[in-house]
Amino acid sequence: MASKERYINLFTDYGFKKIFGEEPNKNLLLDFLNELLKEEQGEIRDLTYLKTEQLGDTDIDRKAIFDLYCENERGEKFIVELQKSKQNFFKDRALYYSTFPVREQAERGDWNFKLKAVYTVAILDFVFDEDKNQPEKYRYDVKLSDIETNRVFYDKLTFIYLEMPKFSKKLDELKTRFDKWLYVIRNLNRLERIPDMLREQVFEQL
Repeated sequence: MASKERYINLFTDYGFKKIFGEEPNKNLLLDFLNELLKEEQGEIRDLTYLKTEQLGDTDIDRKAIFDLYCENERGEKFIVELQKSKQNFFKDRALYYSTFPVREQAERGDWNFKLKAVYTVAILDFVFDEDKNQPEKYRYDVKLSDIETNRVFYDKLTFIYLEMPKFSKKLDELKTRFDKWLYVIRNLNRLERIPDMLREQVFEQL
């Protein structure tokens, strides 16, 4: 008989949304996003959960249902997706999803087209075929850029992919809070207790 897991499995839909998608645990998502994005945009002070079901412009348009959708105090939007199994055209889906937060910013009447940033964060339990030749690289940050100069053309549309099977750090190799978050996401349900290395207030809440 299989032993019961002491801690929740973050690679299930229930576990992911329980830990990151409920108001009483909002500080966990806030801390994770701050560690993920602190070099990108500085501290996020607050998050507001938004409706995860997004409808098309007409009745026949395809809708989108996000795992998590939220907004920070600056009006920037965050889609956070967990993908357990490999899916054909996942990148296409992520791009399609990102159009909803962009389009909903359109204002009627006189509008200068200024947009707030949109971030799509995908936590993946698989590796894209084209990434298998980079076994040490588990984080990919993607923006629109010029092919020749690699200069970022537009910095308000960002896709971050975390290929979790590549993250293999042991407890004694965790150097940053972000390392610790990735370790927790991958290993929480295997733990019997919270290790000393993770004895921080945010992880004690798990």
